[in-house]
Amino acid sequence: MPHRPEPVALDGNALGLTESTIMGVAGTAPVFSIAATSAALVAGVGVLAPASLLYCGLIMFGVTFAYMHLNRLDANAGASYAWVSSIFNRALGFLAGWALLVASAMFMVSGTIPAATATLALVHPAAMGNTAVVTLVAAGWLILVSAVILKGIKLTSYVQVTLTMIELAILVIVVGTALWKFSAMPVHPLHWSDFDPRAFTPHVFTLGALTAIFFYWGWDVTVNLNEETRDGSWVASVGSLLAMLIIIALFILFMVVALMTLSDKEIQAANTNIMLAIADKLFPRPWNYMAVLAVMLSTLGTLETSILQFTRTMFAQSRDGMLHHRYAHLHPTWDTPWVATLAIAGFGLLLLFLASFIPTINQIIQDSIDAIGFQASFYYGLACLACAWYVWKHQRGSWFHVVFFLLWPLGSGLFLWFIGLYSLPTFDAMTDTIAIGGVLIGLVPFWLNRRKAVPTAQVQPVNEL
Repeated sequence: MPHRPEPVALDGNALGLTESTIMGVAGTAPVFSIAATSAALVAGVGVLAPASLLYCGLIMFGVTFAYMHLNRLDANAGASYAWVSSIFNRALGFLAGWALLVASAMFMVSGTIPAATATLALVHPAAMGNTAVVTLVAAGWLILVSAVILKGIKLTSYVQVTLTMIELAILVIVVGTALWKFSAMPVHPLHWSDFDPRAFTPHVFTLGALTAIFFYWGWDVTVNLNEETRDGSWVASVGSLLAMLIIIALFILFMVVALMTLSDKEIQAANTNIMLAIADKLFPRPWNYMAVLAVMLSTLGTLETSILQFTRTMFAQSRDGMLHHRYAHLHPTWDTPWVATLAIAGFGLLLLFLASFIPTINQIIQDSIDAIGFQASFYYGLACLACAWYVWKHQRGSWFHVVFFLLWPLGSGLFLWFIGLYSLPTFDAMTDTIAIGGVLIGLVPFWLNRRKAVPTAQVQPVNEL
């Protein structure tokens, strides 16, 4: 059999609009995000939690519009890294990409551990409190998901569609049943006044936003897969918008249901098991365990998208000479960045091993979520500012561009940076070190590879619909 030469480009035209949208929805891990952060959001803002998700969702729409526009200008798998590099400079662009790499690497802990605890809840509940057992199961899931991604983007998309559709079906069943049973006599009666922006103080709004950012993080995987999407400059952009519309609706509906179904005491007692707490009130055993299954599928789905974001960003940076060229190597049969995939899998296993020495599982998850929130604010904000600057320089003659691609992204980017800085004093020393140090350490590989980098292509205007 003749030797097939190593490919030089990703597997183009592999994904369509449906897969792109589902990837974006899965990237936010609707059920996992709900399970991990709902209790913290309600503790911070109370019955204003649905409104907090709505208004923070509007802020995230500014990020979405920025990504849509920049992706139309340059469909590059590096996404924020490539755009910030071409519009501002290589250093800022590299740090934007590096922040995504660090956040995705951190998620190898906060994403795999909930999948492991959900797995144990189904097969061996007595071991759920054993950190060593949990991390061992988490490592097994990490290896399995990495193997699927190595085998190619089509197989990955088939697995993702299956996981996400089951997850969303369970979520819709839970939400629909709760609305039917508790709408007449809700535990927390909700009123339209609870969505009034004037109900927030600046402190309360900021407190809610700190948690809401993690809810929405991850949808941008759609644009990291643009080189593997049919007509990626257009389809990946539309897919990201559709994904954002879906997840905002899901998050707000679930938060309404959580408040209708559970008391404040029950919400705080449930902590990261809020889905199971609601299901316990709705369904007899063992049907209530569908909530545990949904959490497991959700975390596996978003683990998959996090690895995809990591590997595609690393591939793009390596292709440009900003990282060692080995990470741009594609598998000769599967057309996937296999070295980058092995790198994130190996690093994730190392982090899980180190995390096994932390005494409580909840502490592991909370520390990694806090660090991810800061890093996401950093690179989302940079991309928003890059979009606003580009439109100001080249396209401010159109009121549509000024409103949707300049003013909205600019406001979103500045707010995200404010939230990131505001959150630092609320973290402990270890989380601050990981959050800030994780970004700044990227200056080391940038300095080492600065002379090997290829010239940065400048994005060019395109006709918008």
